[in-house]
Amino acid sequence: MNVRGLNNILLGLSNYHPIVIEGMGYYDPRAPLDVAKQIQSQLNQHFEKRTPIEKPKLIITQGDPLSKRGISAITPLVANLLGVRRGLVTLDLDPQHSLNADRQNVILEVSYSQMANILESSIAKGTTIKLEQEIDRQIVYKNKQRKEAQKAPLKGYFRDYALLQEVTKAACRQICGDLTVAHTAHDISPFSVTSFYTVGLGLGFVEEHQIVPYGAIDELDFEKIDTR
Repeated sequence: MNVRGLNNILLGLSNYHPIVIEGMGYYDPRAPLDVAKQIQSQLNQHFEKRTPIEKPKLIITQGDPLSKRGISAITPLVANLLGVRRGLVTLDLDPQHSLNADRQNVILEVSYSQMANILESSIAKGTTIKLEQEIDRQIVYKNKQRKEAQKAPLKGYFRDYALLQEVTKAACRQICGDLTVAHTAHDISPFSVTSFYTVGLGLGFVEEHQIVPYGAIDELDFEKIDTR
């Protein structure tokens, strides 16, 4: 994509208020519509309490292939319930990621590298490296915990997808001036990609008040449902 084309996409994104939804993948055992309705309710309450948002809202997805359950099943339902469209960020570090991405109701698409470049050019050089270093630090800590529990280390792809998650949010906030983050569960597995949300939070790229909690407690046994 040429510079003009990229600038047009980023200008288009800046006209929206991004909503990033984070949660479990295909192994989520819950009915997607039930989860989507809970997220819709929480988002509506959040938007009623905060300063009014003048921009139209846009659900930002991160290329999860469509499945019957989990985040890729939930986000289209939330978009439909809210009556909004979707944007897509693909992980160009993995060519298969873009090929398998669900593009239903997607009106805007950008790559991880393009979002990372935004952070480097608009905040400061080395911004992405800060995210990488903190993700690496957390991976070391998580793998230490897993070793003590006699579990295998986290799969290598966790690093790439944690980066995609955190770069997406930081860049969206930088481009749009604000964002909203919603989680699909009250309890978050410490060994999930979602758990890396504390990286952007700790570095100040996302603020606590921008995160919308799930607001309901489901009985989720991560030892059984996530065998990775």
